[in-house]
Amino acid sequence: MPPDPPPAALRLEIDGDALAANWRGLDALSGEARAGAAVKANAYGLGARRVVERLANEGCRDFFVAHWGEAGDLLGVVEPASIAVLHGPMTDRDCAYARATGVRPVINSLAQARRWTAAGGGACDLMIDTGMNRLGLAASEIGDEAVGALDIEVLHSHLASADEDVPLNDLQQRRWAQARVHVPHRRAALANSAGIVLGERFHGELTRPGIALYGGVPCVALSGAIRQVARPAAAVIQVREIEAGEGVGYNTVFVAPRAMRIGTIAVGYADGYLRCWSNRGEMRSRDGTVPVIGRVSMDMTIVDLSDAPTVGEGDWLEIAYNLPRAAASSGLSQYELLTLLGSRFAR
Repeated sequence: MPPDPPPAALRLEIDGDALAANWRGLDALSGEARAGAAVKANAYGLGARRVVERLANEGCRDFFVAHWGEAGDLLGVVEPASIAVLHGPMTDRDCAYARATGVRPVINSLAQARRWTAAGGGACDLMIDTGMNRLGLAASEIGDEAVGALDIEVLHSHLASADEDVPLNDLQQRRWAQARVHVPHRRAALANSAGIVLGERFHGELTRPGIALYGGVPCVALSGAIRQVARPAAAVIQVREIEAGEGVGYNTVFVAPRAMRIGTIAVGYADGYLRCWSNRGEMRSRDGTVPVIGRVSMDMTIVDLSDAPTVGEGDWLEIAYNLPRAAASSGLSQYELLTLLGSRFAR
């Protein structure tokens, strides 16, 4: 057997204490409701098994994924009944899987409701659409006999613009409240991360924070309350000296204005560090901040080490990745910044 490969030249340090503190803070802001956790997309790229295990230890009891395969990855970490699959049972095979494992499907349509009941049914969640027009039953459908046949654990809806002060928030809350009157259920959930701070009317018995768990700040009301969780870093793989007038990287979009000491680090757009960071991104070293120069390429990025004299080949640089600030600088959303980070990062 060949030996294990050497460690990656990329790593993603995940601050478990910050993750736990973010969940506790969001749980407290949820008032009488209990905070769950959206852990879809591999917990926004940070590693779902690790995240779920830590949050479960903190007291989180509800976890939301998008795909059935994501639910399977969490079996054995938490009780299956604590996992809900947001896309619902699209096929008979999905129904069979849910019934065999105990994972809860989220029903999004009358067709899914009938499919689930025909397969034998059991506890499920129900999503209703209150104005986002993405997933969920229309208000005109909630009185259908297929809905009446369901054993509904959580009645969901999803806010379209919780991060903005817009009339749609109150409209969606009213529609959700009306559905709660007409659809039998044990618990109800509406608020995502930003929705939590809209107040008690939006809480129900369960909230579904996502981005704020992982260090994102989706609205001003959460500024100062959320800690950074993800800190990507990359190794320096070469250092060189260049003269004034020399170009750097593809298409020489950076030309040295003076003699410079530069370094090439092992991260590029194949890892989710996109070309929008060209001549814009920053790294952190023991000597301070070092700027990205030139165009980001597939596997490598070049930085100016002129003011970082102690940094050499084999050293690590932390990629500046405070999510609100990085989003403002790059033009990417905080969600994209996390979920783009690729599999070559050792987590």
